[in-house]
Order: sequence, then C-alpha cells, then structure tokens
Amino acid sequence: MMLINVSQVHAEDLTYTQNFQNDTMTLSGKSTSTSMYFTKMDYWNIKKATFNFNYQVSQLADKEISDITISLNGVKFFSFRPAHRSGFQSKEVEIPLELLEGTNKLEIKGQILNEKDSKSYNLAQTPANWLTIKAGSNVNFKYELKDPENTLHSFYDHFSGQDTITYQHSKIVTPNQPTKGELTASMTALAGESRVITTDNDQINVFRDTDMDATKGDYILYIARYDHLPESLKKEVNEKDVDNQAVIKTHYTKNGDYLIVTAKTDKLLKKAAQFFANAELMNETNKNIETVSYLTDTFTSEIQDEGKYRLTNVIDKIKGAGHRETSYFVSLPNDRTNADGSKVKLHFRYSKNLDFKRSLVTVYVNDITLGSKKLTAAKANGDEVTLEVPKGTSLGNNFVVRVAFDLEMQNQSASDNSETPWAEVDMNSEMRVKSEKSNDLLFTNYPTIFIKNQTYDNLAVVVPKKLTAIDFKSLTNIFNLIGAYAKSNTGKIKFYTKRPSKEVMANDNLIVLGTPTNNPLIKSLNKDLYFKYSDNFKRFVSNEKLSIENDYGKTIGTAQLIRSPENDKKGMLIVTGAAPEASYLGSTQINFKKNIDQFTGDAIVVDQDNAHYSYRFKKNKYIDRGLEHKRIISKNSQLIIYLGIVFLAIVVIGFGVYLVFRKQAMLNGGPKDAKQK
Repeated sequence: MMLINVSQVHAEDLTYTQNFQNDTMTLSGKSTSTSMYFTKMDYWNIKKATFNFNYQVSQLADKEISDITISLNGVKFFSFRPAHRSGFQSKEVEIPLELLEGTNKLEIKGQILNEKDSKSYNLAQTPANWLTIKAGSNVNFKYELKDPENTLHSFYDHFSGQDTITYQHSKIVTPNQPTKGELTASMTALAGESRVITTDNDQINVFRDTDMDATKGDYILYIARYDHLPESLKKEVNEKDVDNQAVIKTHYTKNGDYLIVTAKTDKLLKKAAQFFANAELMNETNKNIETVSYLTDTFTSEIQDEGKYRLTNVIDKIKGAGHRETSYFVSLPNDRTNADGSKVKLHFRYSKNLDFKRSLVTVYVNDITLGSKKLTAAKANGDEVTLEVPKGTSLGNNFVVRVAFDLEMQNQSASDNSETPWAEVDMNSEMRVKSEKSNDLLFTNYPTIFIKNQTYDNLAVVVPKKLTAIDFKSLTNIFNLIGAYAKSNTGKIKFYTKRPSKEVMANDNLIVLGTPTNNPLIKSLNKDLYFKYSDNFKRFVSNEKLSIENDYGKTIGTAQLIRSPENDKKGMLIVTGAAPEASYLGSTQINFKKNIDQFTGDAIVVDQDNAHYSYRFKKNKYIDRGLEHKRIISKNSQLIIYLGIVFLAIVVIGFGVYLVFRKQAMLNGGPKDAKQK
C-alpha cells in the first residue's frame, strides 16, 4: 500500500496515514460493493483510527434514499447518505478500535437509486447508477509506540515497520571501507527487507559508519566482520562466540537500537545476512542472540505452484442483489511472463431465489472479458466454469482476476441492500498460467533479466575501490528494486573492484557502477555504451538519439542495458556518469517499480533537474535470439503442420496427375514423337 502524509505529533503521540492502493474507480449498478485492505502494526497502541473517504455519486441519484455503508472485517459500523451537492465529496469516519486486526478488510457498499419524479423512483438498473471512489482514500492512525522487547523478533518487527521505514528510522550500516564480503552481506540484508516492504515510495538506506547519524528512535542493522566492529559494539559480543560461527544480537542504547550481525569470516557473515533476509526465521526467533553456523538452514521456503495459482484461501461470499464483483490478485515469478494457453477455472455456489433468466457470472482478467455463464437452479449448490485467456494476450507478471455476478431477483421493486441473494467463490477456484522466461534486454524486463528461480541470479557487481556516501546511495537504489522482485534469499551476489575474469564476464549477470575515473571497467566498456564518453572521459558526447551540450554532458547520469562483450546472450547494467553524483542520478530511476515502469527502451538519461528520458538502441531486443526463433516456431507449430500437410497434399495430387497423364499417353500409343519400330 502507498503511504503518505506521515508526521510526528510529539515524542509519544504519532500519526500515520496509509493510502489504499487503488486508482480512481467507478462501481456501477444500484447496489455496488468493493473492498480495500490496510494493515496495523503490532507495536502500535492505537488511540484513534479514521477512514477518510473521497467519493462521488451519480448526479441523478436521489440523496434522500441513496446510501453508503462501511464495514470492517465483516462487521458493519457506519452508514450515511451522500451530501446534497455534485462533484467529489469527502467523509471522515471514525473506525471502532475493537474491530481492528493486523490485516484489515474495509468494505464499501452503496445503494445508488435514481429519482424518477416526486412520488416514485426508478429502480431499474441503468448506466446512471454509479459510485466513484477517488484515489487517495486512506486510513489515518493516531498511536503510541510500544517499546521493543529484547528479542530478534521484536527488533525485526520495529525495523521492518511501515512507519519506521517511512520516518527513515531503519538503517543498514557497514564499516567505512567495507570488504567485498561485508558489501555482499549488507546488500543481501537490504534485498531481504525490500522483499517485505509494502510501500512504493520508501526504502531502507545503507550507510557507512561515518554517515549513519544514529539518533533516538533509530533501528540500526550493523553488519561487519568482528575485527571491523566499533569498540562500543565489539564489547557486546564475546570473541569466543564468533569462533566458527556468526552472531546476531540485539543491543539497545539511548542513541538507537542495534542488531549486530558479525562473524570472523566473510562467508559466515554472508550466511548470517541470509538469516536476517529470511522473514520467517526472524519472526520465529524470540531471544536476543542467535548463532549461525555453516550448517544452519537459512534459505527461504519455496512455493511449488506448477503454474496453478489459487484465487482465494477462504470461501469468498458475495451478498446482495444486482451486479456484484470480487477481485483476486495473481503474481507470477518475476523472471517469467505469461504465454498462450492460460485459463481460469472457477468453482462457485449461489442462492436459489434468483431470476435465472437474467442471472449470470462473468470472468475478466484485468479488463479483458474471458466469458460468461448463465446461472441455473439445477447447479446452484455446485457450479463451475473454465474460461481460456485469448491467445496473444499479454498480462505481465502481475494481474487481477475479476469475477462479476449479476444476481437478479424476480419482481424486485424495493431496496435491494440485503443479505440475499448471495454467491460464493470456492477455494478450489484457480488460475492456471502457462508461462515462459522473459527474453527482452530492455527496461520493460528489468530487473527480471537478473532473476532466476525467484531469486537474484549470480550477480557480479563491479564498484569503485573506494566507495563514497553517494556510491552507497546508488547501491541502495539498485538493490532496493532487485530485492523487491526476488522472492528468495538463495541467490549469489559477489562484489569486484576491478575487471572480473573472462569466465565471470561471460557467465554472470554484471552490474557496473561508477565513473570512468573510479571504475576502469567503464572506461574499457566505453566503445560498447550507447551513450559514450569523450576522449578524455570527462563528459558524455552526442549521438544519433540526443544532442548533448558540453557542460550538460558532465552532469547527466545514465543507466544502460547492453550485451556482454564476452557473451551476446547475457546482459549488463551500466550505471554511470562523469562524477559519482551523476552516477547516482542514473540510479534514481531504477529503485522503485513505479519508476522503472515508465521506461521501455535500453538506455535512461537523468539530469540534475530530474528530467529523465528513455531511448531504444537495439534493433533486436532479445537476449537469446536463438531462443526466440525456437519460440516463434513453437507458437506457430500448428500453422507449420497445416502448411506441411497442404504441401504434401499438393505433391501427392501433382504426382497423381502426372501418373494419369502418363497412363493416358500410353493408352493412346505413347508419345507422338516416339520412334516407330
């Protein structure tokens, strides 16, 4: 969910506003219904919760009989009538605190009835029966913080909390000049956190020790080898405790609450970071210290879905007459996209007091209609329908399955905002998705080109030898998005400060960050870049896509997806500018999904005014061009078979015609010009 307008009232009294993740949407029909979801942190003592509702009803709606009802977790608690004015309206509704749970379902049900004349009302459903809910509706909390308990679970709760992250109180800290292993461990931890953050606007930053600026209320994950720990933290961990194992330990101070992650070797430190990047393990650890050995299982659990995605984990009941809808979110593994042959299999029940001549169910994927089925009295206790997604439909990695019931009653002439009729979507309902690995070397496919089996795929990250504070901001941006797409912590990340070996260049997925001055690999790759540097490597120069003024070329940053010079079936991400500040600009558009979704090309340019542009240079966008040829053949296999059959038939017919003419010629005495014996 998108989070905004977060402000601190005073030390003990905080407010937090959580926006619903919906665009402005319209619900049509006399009786309309939709659901929204929000969460409450376990460590909040809630004083007050307010639902801020922005809406508009049809101009033809009669405000005296139209009404809107709000319920939370299945319990109705507030009803009201729209105000007597047109345009968007706002309504503040206080939520009963006793109804709040960790995850909350807020339902909005509206009965929108249109006036016919001064004495009667038109109850027939028309296009003018509508309720529009505006983007920006939210829930505002007023609360006090509970102090964290001295356990890994409690620290993790606070560290990962939506308000903590939005306030920028969550920090990951490394030594001033971290080793490659410390960098790997810190980015593994960041990726694990990005996976569970629910906002599109906030991220956890990685700092050097010098830059962390710890204050009261901060939750600091300090990752370092034991010999690199500050003395104040080193004395909290007995040196014998890190013999052949890593230690994860809480340490609470007046200037911030710490979770120390340390070991004597880089390998064990990375193992401990994987433990932290596993939300299940952290939530299960109710003690203040945990040891991690080489044998500790730290990998995240995997879901073996085999292409089947259950739509709902509970029976989803829809109540009331008229047009009713319910929606289900489906997310594919991030390294795959849908292919032809996907289908929705819906199992459902419904009441028997319907007008079965007019009642039906319709299934959509996003805004694409898959089909409808009439409801019948004979199958009311158990009905099903299987509908295929049209061939050639592109759904992306995330899409919504929408089920709409038209539950029409006979001779209905009064208010229909009741508990009946009803319909239920069963837990056996599922989306069967045929998918294939993404194969585009474009930002439309980033960062999934670096994802395999739901985790980051052998990332080789080449960075400057001496990292600055601005370089850490760039790395934070890069790994925030990669972590958000990875569902597992089992991938490999390895850092380099010079050009990796030919084997690594050919087989790993490379991310290169820096300037031509502080990263020699960028200088050697200049000939392969779309936006190239000048001969003295102090600025970008003009190309066929963009004219670049000399001073402008010194300040812009770029992110470029190029083919690896060692393997044309592998892609490389180059984030670079003439200065570290310019390189950072190149990273600012690849940190959140909402940013990367703007770009369709293979090169991004960002300037100091945050103006950003996308360009396409590759004529052939495919990473593995041979794989794409195979897919084209596979997709058109039926056509190829039909053409083969037609060709074979033509050959057979032609041969038959030849035999007929030959036989006819022989019956007529052979060819006319044959020699007489």
